[in-house]
Amino acid sequence: MKVQVLETALIRPSAAPFTEDHTLALSHLDNDHSLNVTFRYLRVYTNTSATTDRDPFQVIPSAISAALHHYYPLAGSLRRASNGRYELFCGVDQSLPLVKATVDCTLESVNYLEDPDMNSIEQFVPDPSLEETMINPCTLQLTVFKCGGFILGAAIHNSLCDGLGATQFFCMAADIARGVNQVKFQPVWDRPNLLGPRNPPKIEAPVREFLSLGKGFYPYRQDIGNVVKECFYVEDECLDQLKALLSEQSGLGLTTFEILGAYIWRAKVKASKIQGDEIVKFSYLMNIRKVVKPALPAGYWGNGCVAMYAKVRAKDLIEQPLWKMAELIKKSKSNASDEFVRSFIDLQELHYEDGITAGKGVSGFTDWRHLGHSAVDFGWGGPIAVLPLSTNFLGSMEPCFFLPYASSNNMGRNKGFKVLESWWSPVDHRSSSNQNTSS
Repeated sequence: MKVQVLETALIRPSAAPFTEDHTLALSHLDNDHSLNVTFRYLRVYTNTSATTDRDPFQVIPSAISAALHHYYPLAGSLRRASNGRYELFCGVDQSLPLVKATVDCTLESVNYLEDPDMNSIEQFVPDPSLEETMINPCTLQLTVFKCGGFILGAAIHNSLCDGLGATQFFCMAADIARGVNQVKFQPVWDRPNLLGPRNPPKIEAPVREFLSLGKGFYPYRQDIGNVVKECFYVEDECLDQLKALLSEQSGLGLTTFEILGAYIWRAKVKASKIQGDEIVKFSYLMNIRKVVKPALPAGYWGNGCVAMYAKVRAKDLIEQPLWKMAELIKKSKSNASDEFVRSFIDLQELHYEDGITAGKGVSGFTDWRHLGHSAVDFGWGGPIAVLPLSTNFLGSMEPCFFLPYASSNNMGRNKGFKVLESWWSPVDHRSSSNQNTSS
């Protein structure tokens, strides 16, 4: 695949959302050190005979422009406030960069990215430098294939929003592209008030059990060597066998995320040859929009998730029954409470400059199967594939993503989902892909 960049268009809101320059404050969740990253991902769309009369280069920029009228902070610029935290500057002439590109092949010729070469697909998503990200924390790329299919890539600084917040924006743009004029709900900012610290701040939930102060330690600057990424296909039948086995052994009702997460976590730690007495952590995001009291409004699109952790000695993770590790992950969910969230925010208030970190030995996991990606339909149907490209996530440089398997070209594989795994490897290579998991 050879991608040719045509131009970088500057997309402005379709109508001016304000008349004076101003600054917006971010929440303490937005300013979490682990979110000081640019998150990069893509969505893949096919162009069928019913939609060939529509030009993505016309439809999508126009829809993005109209949605920016409501989500104008995405076109703002990040900067550091006097307290060291990020804030967002919004100027009357601001714009969002959209890279327009073409590629010299069809989606079919690359198997609809079912088995993607993770190095090749880097071409489809912007990769801005730190300085560029501060100026434009959201940059998009639209790449059209010979067949008319296309990829919409996004590079968004994680302090602006989480996956749910970004999907909310793209869903509005997609609705506009399809001619849906009714706005489901207006975007809500008001981040410092909704997720601000208490007065006085206090830490009463067990957040310090998993987080410590490590000024000078940056989780994404660890020298772990080469990181390899690979997509795997997980069949429901195979996963059901593993579920049945662990259910029989434990007598517990364990979820797919808990079981498969524990399975992969153990394999990663075992392969890394970590010393047995070292503490390793399983980290994942918990949606707290309805956990906090009062619940966040439906239109809130800032970071509305808090990292949760399960921790154990590496030796115990490897040697104890798998169901016990799945149970450990399940029990960690009990920490999800209003008090935990408020204590986490207050910890950020009291010790932000001291470097709040989960430390080393963190394995990040996230489940994208229920983020509403299929609803991002610009008129060509929902995306046939969704792929994250980032390796820095949740304090981990080797994250694992559970992804929806939505392709219409899946050769009958309509029961199951994908796992995108990252791991340390002494050699840069790609193993045989599209492997099935086994119990």
